[in-house]
Amino acid sequence: MAGVVHFEIPTENKERANTFYQTAFNWNLIPMQEMDYTSAITTPSDEKTGMPSAPGAINGALFHRTDNLKTPIITIDVEDVDAVLGQIESAGGSVAQAKDVVPGMGYFAYFKDTEGNILGLWQTDSSAGS
Repeated sequence: MAGVVHFEIPTENKERANTFYQTAFNWNLIPMQEMDYTSAITTPSDEKTGMPSAPGAINGALFHRTDNLKTPIITIDVEDVDAVLGQIESAGGSVAQAKDVVPGMGYFAYFKDTEGNILGLWQTDSSAGS
């Protein structure tokens, strides 16, 4: 069974959004300048891996809103992004953004379900950390 492992919140103004989430929820926000992406640590996490230490907890991120990615996104962990994108299309969904890489970490893509919702896929790079 594929589990939910991440969330993303689109923003118009990164500084304003970061201030809001830090103030309202005390999240630890870590800008990733090279990606125009801000990691959101929302729960106690392993210092080495960044993975949440509580079972079922997830962390997320804030990103710049685009025409295709306008609403909050939940991300599902899968073993093979390419295979799952094929299953999504067979089930009536579509690819919203093709597979891409986060070097040293893994692969991601976005899809649209049959109801028009955009969701994310994540595949951890099994060779990372080896």
